[in-house]
Amino acid sequence: MEQALNAIDKVFVAGAGFLFGPIMLVIFFGTGILMTIVTRGVQFRKFGTAVREVFGNLRRKDTGDGQLKPFQALATALSGCVGNGNVVGVAAALVSGGPGAIFWMWIASITGMATKYAEIILAMHFREKDDKGIWRGGVMYILTRGMKDNFKWLAKFLGVVFAACCVLVSFISCNAVQSSSIAGVLGSSLPTIPAAVWGVIFCIASGLVIMGGLKKIGNVCSILTPVMAMVYIFFGIIILILNAKAIPGAFALIFKSAFSSQAAWGGVTGITIKTAISKGVTRGVFSNEAGVGGAPLVHVTSDIDVPAKQSLYGIVEVFFDTIIICTFTALVILTSGVGDIVAAGGLAVTETAAISNAAWTTTLGTVGDIVVTLCLVLFCFSTTIGWETYGESAWQYLFGSKTIVLFRIMHVAMTFLGFVISAQVLWDAADFCNGIMCIPNLFSLILFAGIIAKDTKKFIDPLK
Repeated sequence: MEQALNAIDKVFVAGAGFLFGPIMLVIFFGTGILMTIVTRGVQFRKFGTAVREVFGNLRRKDTGDGQLKPFQALATALSGCVGNGNVVGVAAALVSGGPGAIFWMWIASITGMATKYAEIILAMHFREKDDKGIWRGGVMYILTRGMKDNFKWLAKFLGVVFAACCVLVSFISCNAVQSSSIAGVLGSSLPTIPAAVWGVIFCIASGLVIMGGLKKIGNVCSILTPVMAMVYIFFGIIILILNAKAIPGAFALIFKSAFSSQAAWGGVTGITIKTAISKGVTRGVFSNEAGVGGAPLVHVTSDIDVPAKQSLYGIVEVFFDTIIICTFTALVILTSGVGDIVAAGGLAVTETAAISNAAWTTTLGTVGDIVVTLCLVLFCFSTTIGWETYGESAWQYLFGSKTIVLFRIMHVAMTFLGFVISAQVLWDAADFCNGIMCIPNLFSLILFAGIIAKDTKKFIDPLK
């Protein structure tokens, strides 16, 4: 069994290495830059408008015929983003890419704001209703509806590849990986309780929400996502205040390591600039999903009065996920002195969940342990239910509406996978599947850049 898993893991590592290698990194940044150009820097010009749009719609009543209010769609999409990638993923980026990886995560998120904006506005442009009257959209609908008849075969092929990988991502990286992180942090905090017990509890909790359908998920996420984020940020601010003297040094280390092949953290040396960029972008994509194309699958269900306005939520989504949450995590780890603990052999560099936990407990003691454990559990739980909507939409495209209940049952059952399979295998599988999804998504953005520019000029530019 172990040998088979190792063999499979090598395939995932090789595939992810190519998908997030130099060629794809150029395509990622190139697409982000292209989207910034065709929208005339929409993430800068309309950032204030996007923030006002989000908070202005908090209590808005239904005005359209969608399934979710705009903020519920944002909260559900954010729940799919804000997960263990913001806690464990940042620690993994520091370990494997050095502090410089955080800088490249920031850069990727700046262009990623335009990328996610473009993904959503394009999905809203081509969305359509299924046989149950639910809005569906995403790469598969963009390509099949947008490409000319002579290329319908290619559109269908890419749509099926994207949808199939989306289902796998909802099962693996946004379900099994989440439960794996929960198993790690709860196993560290409460070692006397078997992992299987937590698995049963987690399955029941997610099942109660998922079986309620899209509206139930949207209602839960619109409450859970803001609360858990505010708790995490509040205690993160306390830690940074207590470690204020170390903050300038942390920023200096991030910027210095981003352009140095001598980056070192926690005893990890020999990290090249290429590795820092690769790990920063990979973990950034895993966290905010800009370029993956998953978030539009839930954004298209919004009942917003002017569909194109929903694209502004993508800008806020990436900013909040990466620039705020991931940065807080990185600074808490870098200012806590946990790197010295790793270097002294107190923690293995592979124990990324334990590293994140140690960063909080080093400063806040038991309170820090409780906060980071609770937040990580809630982050992972929200990602599981949020990404279920992505996977369900992709499943519906592949197999129709009649089998959706089967997908929901499988999604809940897959939660156990994270408690029995090596976390490293799951992370590598997640990177591989995310990378596959990026190919048809980025292709659609480049192909229909003209429509993105046209809709931006028609619907977004006049907004104030």
